[in-house]
Amino acid sequence: MKLMVIGSGGREHAVIRKLKENPAVETIYALPGNGGIAADAVCVDVGAKDIEGAVRFAKENAIDFAVVTPDDPLVLGMVDALEAAGVPCFGPAKNAAVIEGSKVFSKDLMKKYGIPTASYEVFNDAAAALEYVWTAPLPTVVKADGLALGKGVLIAQTREEAVQAVRSIMEERKFGASGDQIVVEEFLTGPEVSVLAFTDGKTVKPMVSSMDHKRAHDNDEGLNTGGMGTVAPNPYYTKDIAEVCMRTIFQPTIDAMAAEGRPFKGCLYFGLMLTPDGPKVIEYNCRFGDPETQVVLPLMESDLLTAMMACRNGTLAETEVRFSEKSACCVILASSGYPEHYEKGYEITYDEGISAQVYVAGAKLEGGKLLTNGGRVLGVTAVADTLPAAIDAAYADVERVHFANAYHRRDIGRRALRALED
Repeated sequence: MKLMVIGSGGREHAVIRKLKENPAVETIYALPGNGGIAADAVCVDVGAKDIEGAVRFAKENAIDFAVVTPDDPLVLGMVDALEAAGVPCFGPAKNAAVIEGSKVFSKDLMKKYGIPTASYEVFNDAAAALEYVWTAPLPTVVKADGLALGKGVLIAQTREEAVQAVRSIMEERKFGASGDQIVVEEFLTGPEVSVLAFTDGKTVKPMVSSMDHKRAHDNDEGLNTGGMGTVAPNPYYTKDIAEVCMRTIFQPTIDAMAAEGRPFKGCLYFGLMLTPDGPKVIEYNCRFGDPETQVVLPLMESDLLTAMMACRNGTLAETEVRFSEKSACCVILASSGYPEHYEKGYEITYDEGISAQVYVAGAKLEGGKLLTNGGRVLGVTAVADTLPAAIDAAYADVERVHFANAYHRRDIGRRALRALED
């Protein structure tokens, strides 16, 4: 089989590595891929949002199956276009990807179908929003409606911060048209959990849970990033809580989307908060999370391609989806200064003896050398029998990766270890 994977990050590298395990796979093309992905796939200079280019390439190269992983092309309708051209796809159609593409849509969906989430108000007028945040309970959460590279959520601790959040999104247009509408919602407390789930529009099969670390610096300080590391499974996510989530959140969401005429096929990401009142949805993503994928897929024992094809074909109920009982830890190596200003173009080298998986996100090949080319450069993922062992192994191999201006958090998994001790 010839496969095509859309995207260029560490998530795509992890997906490609897992797809390669299927013996039926002959060639994987990455559109556009990156310098590190080039070791595992054929990189093609077609942008992730270039729908016409992707369709053209798929037809010219007789692609048997396409995997669309990033949010932008899904929300723009790349799956619809590829399927219309006769290319089978993993990923939701445009009318289902709206569950991430519009926070207003997702909040209204949860309200309509009784899926637990934070209470909220929607505004498309800055003056009305500003008036509301002066009386809203603190802290309060202000969200841009549309996609914003994972950075469109602002938590305000004070009235002044709430006002500034509204102004930056709606008046200063920090996220462009994504801020035409905003959601102002209740601030939830409790441990956060990420759960990715395969679904064919009827059946839902959750993957192993994970814990992300969004803040740039140790002790969860600094700016929000795309994710500085992950561990799996998340010790806060017990078997009992998993059963509650399946009954009150996972299956009801899939059923709600089907009832709305928007059947969701692909990977649905549930961002959850385990509040004192039970699990609630913080957000949905219409695709694999990054860097959650880098710890979830290494623990997958069944075949990824088979599961993806079952999601597309409506046969997930009869398809095995199995995960290891082991643990995984991913530590992101970033360019110092990320997520703000950072320098690029430094050579990346590896010492011998790395046993972890290295998933490359922001790098390019130039003159036979792998050079840094982004904020999050790569992720080092280790799998072990226990979480402490996985964390130790990941950090041991982080020391075997080198590039100038490198930075990483030194406390990935610390919260999870504390939970295990409680």
